[in-house]
Amino acid sequence: MTARVLIIAGSDSGGGAGIQADIKAVTMLGGHAMTAITAITAQNTLGVQGVHPVPTAMVLAQIDSVASDIGVDAVKIGMIGSAETAAAVAERLSQPDLAQAALVFDPVMIATSGSVLADAATIDAFRALLNRAMVATPNLPELEALGGEDAVLAHGCSLLVKGGHAEGETVTDRLLETGEGEVARWEAPRIDTPHSHGTGCTLASAIATGLAQRMPLEPAIARARDFVRLSLHDAPGLGQGHGPMGQQFVRNDGLFTGPALNQITLPANDYAVSVAFYKQMGLKQIVDSPDNGYARFEAANGVTLSIHVGDGSAGGATAYLESGALDAWVAYLARRGVRFEQVPKDEEWGWREARLADPAGNRLCLYQAAEYRRYPPWRIA
Repeated sequence: MTARVLIIAGSDSGGGAGIQADIKAVTMLGGHAMTAITAITAQNTLGVQGVHPVPTAMVLAQIDSVASDIGVDAVKIGMIGSAETAAAVAERLSQPDLAQAALVFDPVMIATSGSVLADAATIDAFRALLNRAMVATPNLPELEALGGEDAVLAHGCSLLVKGGHAEGETVTDRLLETGEGEVARWEAPRIDTPHSHGTGCTLASAIATGLAQRMPLEPAIARARDFVRLSLHDAPGLGQGHGPMGQQFVRNDGLFTGPALNQITLPANDYAVSVAFYKQMGLKQIVDSPDNGYARFEAANGVTLSIHVGDGSAGGATAYLESGALDAWVAYLARRGVRFEQVPKDEEWGWREARLADPAGNRLCLYQAAEYRRYPPWRIA
């Protein structure tokens, strides 16, 4: 059954954050997005020019409408609008028809542009939502406004501390549980781009989609982070300020558990001649490594094809099947008698790979790469 995700948040007229970013994330990850709009904003990449809160009764009416007919598997809350709405929504989500829905609470207080989106009374009312949440996803300034890690964990919810506002070239996100402290962390190089409007909204909605699809919390977060990072890489560069991300351009990039045929490597005899041929075919060259006899090309749907001169592809082509859960997939196959020439191994180019041959001797590589498939450090700009 399609995962049903109810988004309770504000509308962003510029399409970068809020309800608009939420719908993009849920849809691209295979869920069905439903909305209860808490506020209408006039905003663009330069800032928020106006906010019009939606009356609490109308917010509740939107929730009742979709819950009574379509049903809800997970809820994502972003900009809540007012203290009254926060309290009323927390009460409504505790009622029997919605009590089992996983709740991801992104305590939106300040927009990327710096505009304040929640007053002190509203922030104080967030306690009721934290009591109901499965996981809260504040950035560092929001976490400070909520009283810090211990204050949030005291409500019994999990806490994802986002590190995007910290200094340094590495972004660290940490998952904390009540009574256990840190249970997982993710580190990745900071992506240098001004087009990061909607990162928090997108992350929280992507997590909610995973939970609605019955994923455990930790892998739901891991997939959501990959989705956000790919969306940052794919930002279309719109606007004069903090532009929107490119959720709509994220394609088969390891954001799933099952296999996807994403890459073929073909043997080549003459590097320059082969590169010219595939460019003529209309493919976009994204890796150029003549010293290694290796080039990679990308098709319009994000699938890649490589050529390799020399030993790396001697004896024929290699087909690459991608998965977001490589180790589990390989373990499943091994239990059923599939023999591997190489078990999952981290390679120097950022992929994790396992290798085997099919019954006819054709070479296969099973791998996991996430953003490093389409955006390795050596990709042609």
